[in-house]
This record gives sequence, structure tokens and C-alpha cells, in this order.
Amino acid sequence: MIPQLAFASLTKRPLRTALTALGIAVAVGSTVVFLSLGEGMRRAFNEGMAGLGPDIQVSYGAFDATSLSSVPQLPQHYATSLQEVAPEYGISAVTPVLVYIRGSLAAARAFVFYGVPIDVDLNRMYTDFAIVEGRELGPRGSEPSAEGGVPVVGEAVVGEQTAERSSINVGDVLRFNPSAAFEVVGTAIADGGLLDNAIIVPLEPLQAALGAEDRVSFLTLELEDPSAASATAERLSQTYPELGFQTRSDLSSVFERAVRISDVIRLGISAIALIVGGIAVANTMLMSVFERTREFGVVRAVGARPRFLMGLVLLEALLLSLVGALVGIGLGYLGVIAVNAAAYDVIGLDVAALTPRLVGFAVAVAGGMGLLSGLLPAARAARVPIAVAVARE
Repeated sequence: MIPQLAFASLTKRPLRTALTALGIAVAVGSTVVFLSLGEGMRRAFNEGMAGLGPDIQVSYGAFDATSLSSVPQLPQHYATSLQEVAPEYGISAVTPVLVYIRGSLAAARAFVFYGVPIDVDLNRMYTDFAIVEGRELGPRGSEPSAEGGVPVVGEAVVGEQTAERSSINVGDVLRFNPSAAFEVVGTAIADGGLLDNAIIVPLEPLQAALGAEDRVSFLTLELEDPSAASATAERLSQTYPELGFQTRSDLSSVFERAVRISDVIRLGISAIALIVGGIAVANTMLMSVFERTREFGVVRAVGARPRFLMGLVLLEALLLSLVGALVGIGLGYLGVIAVNAAAYDVIGLDVAALTPRLVGFAVAVAGGMGLLSGLLPAARAARVPIAVAVARE
């Protein structure tokens, strides 16, 4: 009986109900979009880690955001040192890597350069690496050619998505800075999408272009027994206390902590919209209780208990919030599509994801918000004196 009465009360004032539900929908939709960014980043990172070959990554100190700064920090002589002790630790390959992120206001001109030794086997770094067009990196002649007055100091293999987004073709010349350029000799793909947004170039020319001939961003270690990565990393950290040794699980935990912090920030921003939506529900229910004071008095006079009226008002608030939540999830889904479309043009990745747990969280938050917002109006309805209510015009 209570559900039918609650539904009838909401439909009796359709405009007020629709506007209140819309306010809740906007609040829930914004929450869904904000939190979907965290879900999308987790998915993108996990997919990227699936395509990352090395078992251990070596950084200069603990790995954090500064490890991939524009100025590489790790002295390259550690690569030689680790190669010398490789048999002792079961290391089968040591690869120095220099990562340089070149930002730009134009998405098509923002690139991530990966500098690796010219003779490195890229299948060790990227799972299922394959050249789509052209060929792999090779040595250039002793005399670098020039393009528009800028010396071409090396070759480049471009990720397929970067090539498509920036209209880069085999044979093009990428100008790195006023003193260095790279000739594109191939486009490539790899499992996990990590390579799709990268440009691979020879290590030494990239170091020279950055003025960092003896430094790299990190080293990658491939082990003879990948299952021993954690134990090997622990042993190496005792031998080289100034370095940081991260396994795949370590990198995942660092990233997960960063995403959780960003989740809290985004949830805090979303809480403002949720509070506004809750106030709208409370205001609507208070107005409804005030307008139905005589009705509630009559219901009490014929034998209804206060908890009946309290349950009725709470159910109305809950239904109103859940309807708004369903509409909000739909709006959030459209927002996720729009965010991913914009992000794909910039970095070639989907950065937002609408997952089942996010949908469940949104519905739970909306339901809780509806119940909390309906407590005061419900308590007011339950305390209406019968004589005063019946006598009211």
C-alpha cells in the first residue's frame, strides 16, 4: 500500500518531481564522470602493464613522478655495473631507457619519445611487437643529413596511433628541437597499447639532443626466472641502496595509490553537487509535507500510526532519488563517451570507464542521499498533531 501511495504522491506534482529528479541526475552524472576517470586510468594502466616486457624497472631513488621528468636522473654507468653482476642475480638483459615527454597545446604535436639502444630487441620491451609499415631502427651513415637546416641525427619508429593522430608517414622527418630531427622509418604496434602513443628513437642521439649524454630515465631488467622478480629486487636494493627497484606489482601499487588520491579529490568535488541534490530533495519533501498536513491528519485520525507516515515520506524521497540516479547514470554514460572521444584525439587512449561497481556506487550514494534528505520531512510528518491537521484549511 505504501509504495502505491508514494508513487501517486510523486506523480501528482509532475513538474516539481521532474525538476528535483533532474537536479539529482546532474549531481549523480557529474559524480559518475569524475570517478570514471579513475576507473579508466586503472584499466589503461593494467592494459599497458600487460604489454610491458621487463621484469624489474630501475630508477634513481624511489620511483615517483619526477622519475620521468624532462631531465633524466639515472647515471648510465649503472647499466654497465648491473651487466657485470648479471650472472649473480639471474639477469639476462639490461636495457637503458630515456623517456622524454614533449607537451604541446596542439594534440597532434604532443609526443612521448622513448630512447633505447640501437641494437635492442624491442620484443623484450613490448609484448607482440610488430612493424606495421617500414622497418625497425638501424644505424645512420657517418654524415647526418639535414632537413630545413636541422640535422637528422637518427631514425624513429612511431606507434600506430600516434602516426594516425598526427598524420605521420614513413619517410617524414620529425623535428625534435632546433638542433636535432629524426627520420621516420617505420610504424609499429604492440599488445597492451603502451607503444601506440610512443616514438622510439636511438638512445645516444636523444641523449645528445637533450644534453644528457651520460644519463637515462630508468633501466629495465629481464630475468632468467621472472617469478623471482621480488626476491631479486630486494637483493639488488641491498647492493645498490641509492637506486629504486620496482617489479610490475610495485609499479601497480604506486599507480593505485596515486589513483586513489585522485579519486578522493574527485569525490570531494562531486560531493558539492551531491549535497545540492540532497538539499533539493529535502526541500521538495518538506513542501510536500506542508501541503499535505490536512491529509496526514485525516490518515492519522482513521488509525494510521506515525511510523506509517514516516515510512511513506521516506519512500517518496528514496524513489525520487533512485529515479534521478538512473537518469544520472545515463547522463554519466554520455559524459564518459564525450571525455573518451576528446582524450583519444589527444593521447589515443580511453581515459574514462563506466564499470559495474561505479554504477552500483552511484545508485547506493543516491539512495543514501534520498534517505538522509527525507529524514527531516518524514519526522515532521510523523509529529503532525491530529487535531491541528484536521482543523487546518
